[in-house]
Amino acid sequence: MSASGWCSAGQKYALTSDEDDVGFWGFAHEADGLFAPLPEEEGARRVHLAGCLPQGRLLKSLDHVGSRRAVAGNAWMDLLDADGASMGSYFVNDVTVVDVQQSARGSGLIDLAVTLWCDQALPGAGNVWSLIRAGRLQRTGMWHELGPEDRRAWLSVALWSREYRRAGRPDAPAHQTFTLDGGHIVDIDSFYCALGEAINGPGGYFGWNLDALDDCLRGGWGATPPFTLYWQQSAEARARLVESREVGDGVGTLFDLLLEIFGEQDIRVLLR
Repeated sequence: MSASGWCSAGQKYALTSDEDDVGFWGFAHEADGLFAPLPEEEGARRVHLAGCLPQGRLLKSLDHVGSRRAVAGNAWMDLLDADGASMGSYFVNDVTVVDVQQSARGSGLIDLAVTLWCDQALPGAGNVWSLIRAGRLQRTGMWHELGPEDRRAWLSVALWSREYRRAGRPDAPAHQTFTLDGGHIVDIDSFYCALGEAINGPGGYFGWNLDALDDCLRGGWGATPPFTLYWQQSAEARARLVESREVGDGVGTLFDLLLEIFGEQDIRVLLR
């Protein structure tokens, strides 16, 4: 979705009904709580939509707080860039209005507290979206200092923002050589962070699980097979990717399994 024709300055989120093609629900300046840690016990998130001008079923829900009619339904929540274009979106279930207040962000705007279900918006992902919105995700290695949970969030944003960030960029042609820096690979997620960066640049995506990696290696995700992967500091990565996995007819390490997957897709790997 592109909301550039409707969006005013400062609005970072847009909601559109999943159940009606013309069901636009409005914008919000902020969505505090969207990237909060998931509740310890399985439950809905509470999200504060600040500076909101609701429309459609969201607007109709405002007069029914506390009743079943306060449930607006399911929607797509788009994250908008400075021009109002969608950078990516999350599917949110059972959006329910639980509180309504006048907003200090402008005349006619309100602040809504809603509950919703969304397991794709990972803690830490909001920081990565902010980098993209500000045009600051432009150098390699920005994920190096992240912990395990934040690396997972980094990968999720790399996936959901892929079409926006690669708009107009064709895949690299076949027989290219890509350099993979193994010096910061400490686990499987850091491998995906490093590989995505090697293929598609800072914040790039090239898989975030083994099945997705296999799909990416078939083309259409930034690189056209066959290609060569020049894996620098591979010994350091080999020493860390030691989880036991089924490889061929036997058992090997996760590092061995990755090499097998590359080989099955005719990807030449040079270990250095």
